[in-house]
Amino acid sequence: MSEIRTLALACRDAAQTMFTLDSETKRKLLHDMAAALEAKCDSILAANARDLQQAAAKGVQGAMLDRLRLDAARVTGIADAVREIASLPDPVGLVTRQEIRPNGLKVERVRIPLGVIAMIYEARPNVTADAAALCLMAGNAVILRGGSEALHSNVAIASALQEVLEQHDVPAAALTLIEDLRRETMIELLQLSDIVDLAIPRGGEGLIRFVAEHARVPVIKHYKGVCHLYVDASADEALALNLLVDGKTSRPGVCNALETLLVHRDIAASFLPRAARVLEERGVELRGCERSRALVPGMRAAGDDDYAAEFLDLILAVRVIDDLGAAIGHIQRFGSDHTEVIVTRDDANAQRFVQAIRSAVVMVNASSRFSDGGELGLGAEIGISTTRLHAYGPMGAEALTVERFVVRGEGQVRHPQSKV
Repeated sequence: MSEIRTLALACRDAAQTMFTLDSETKRKLLHDMAAALEAKCDSILAANARDLQQAAAKGVQGAMLDRLRLDAARVTGIADAVREIASLPDPVGLVTRQEIRPNGLKVERVRIPLGVIAMIYEARPNVTADAAALCLMAGNAVILRGGSEALHSNVAIASALQEVLEQHDVPAAALTLIEDLRRETMIELLQLSDIVDLAIPRGGEGLIRFVAEHARVPVIKHYKGVCHLYVDASADEALALNLLVDGKTSRPGVCNALETLLVHRDIAASFLPRAARVLEERGVELRGCERSRALVPGMRAAGDDDYAAEFLDLILAVRVIDDLGAAIGHIQRFGSDHTEVIVTRDDANAQRFVQAIRSAVVMVNASSRFSDGGELGLGAEIGISTTRLHAYGPMGAEALTVERFVVRGEGQVRHPQSKV
C-alpha cells in the first residue's frame, strides 16, 4: 500500500470520530486551536521566514510573495478567523425541510458532513488553518496539500493544530498534511475516489486545471476572478470612484480585485479622466478601448486578451460602452462567473443587472472586495466555487456538508401485500 493511501485511510478513520462530535466539543476544539496558533506565533514566524528566504532566492515576488508572508498581526488574524468559525451555527444536524407524507411517514432533510476533503493550495499558509477549521466545524476530516513555497509555514501551523486534536482525544489524522509534494503524489491523492469525497483546489488557474484534469473525485473549481465594475449613467461619481479605488488598489493580487472597468458613454467624459488621475496616482496602468483612450490620451490600447485577463496586479482594462445591455454582454463574454459590480441610482437597472448576470456574487453599489467568506458572514472561506455543483460562490462550513433524508415511520410498507 502506498504512503499516500495509508495517510488517506487514516484520515477517513478519523472522519468517523469527527462525525460523532457535538457542537460544543467542536467549538472548544477550535478555540483551543486559535490559542495554540497565538502561543506558537514565534515558531510559525520562524518557519515562515525560511519559506520567504527560499522563495526570494527563487525569484518569487509581488502578489505571490505577499500571499506567502506572515507577521504577528497576520497570525493573530488567522487565529481570530478560527474563533469566528467556532462562533458560527453548526451546520451538522440542521433540518432544512420536513414534511409528513399522506401515508404518515415523517420525512426530514438533514445536513451531515461530506467526509474526507482534500484541500490543494499554493502560497497561502493561512489556508492551512482556515481549511482545517472549516472542515472540522462541519464534522469532516481534511487532507491538506500546500505548495512547496509554504511548506515550513504549513508544517508549523498544522503541527500546532494537531497537538490540540490529540489533547481532545481526536486522532491527529483528522488534519493530515501531505509533505511529499511531488506531482505524482498529488495525482494519486486525486484518484482515491473510494476515500476522498471532495477536492478543493485553491490557487492559480494552472493548478486548478491540473487538479480538474487528473481527479477522479468531485472537484470544486474556480479558475480565475475576472471581476468587473460597471458605472451606469445614473451613478454617483464619487461613490463609483471610491468603489473603483478600493476594488482595484486595496489588494490587487487577490481574486476579488477588479480587473475591468466599464463606463456608460453618458458619464464617461466626466468620470473617466477623474478616475484615471486617481488610479495613476496609485500606480495603476490603464489599458482601454478607442473611446476610453480619446478621453484619457495616455492610456495604452486594450485588446480581447486584456479584457479576458486576471491581471492580479496594478493593471486595469477599461471600456466605454453604450448602455446597460452592452455592459451585460461584455461581462457574459469575458467574465469568469466570480464577482460583478454595478454602480447606479436606478433601481430598475440594478435589478436588471442582478437578473442578467449569473456570476456567483453580484454587487450593487458595494466593493468587489466584499466577495469573501469572512465578509459575507461565513467566518472564513475554504474557497470560491464558480462551478454549479452543490455550492456556488464563497464556501463556508455549511458548504462542506450535504443533505440526506431521514425518514421516521410506524411500520409503513410500500406494498401492503408484502406484510406477513
